[in-house]
Amino acid sequence: MKDLDQKKTTDLLKTVMEFELAGVVRYTHYSLMVTGPNRIPIVDFFKMQATESLTHAQQVGEILTGLEGHPSLRIAPMEESYKHAVRDILEESLAHERKALDLYKELLDTVADASVYLEEFARTMIGTEELHNIEIKKMLRDFS
Repeated sequence: MKDLDQKKTTDLLKTVMEFELAGVVRYTHYSLMVTGPNRIPIVDFFKMQATESLTHAQQVGEILTGLEGHPSLRIAPMEESYKHAVRDILEESLAHERKALDLYKELLDTVADASVYLEEFARTMIGTEELHNIEIKKMLRDFS
């Protein structure tokens, strides 16, 4: 086992937490903007995504503070496209989920061979984000 790079790990966890909190805002916004005949199940999907993003942010925050890091009060930067067609929202969601996947892969690379717990946490989150990518891609199929 190698030593855990405490600073790199806590800095990355802080970034992940800010990104997950941005997901809460993003998915809440999307749930409010969906219109059309398929609104109800899509709104429910986005509300679930917002709730899950909050849970992930809380989990990451617990680990961050457990490693003596300090979570910021910020969220990751977000841009408003002002495009609210379901296809546009789903494409933005897919981009968001891909970025989340990249962040958790970076976390795994950072903690590999230094912490079994953090490795397993990162792997679990990678699996979760991969599943989100698959789900959103399936939702987008009808639009292609």
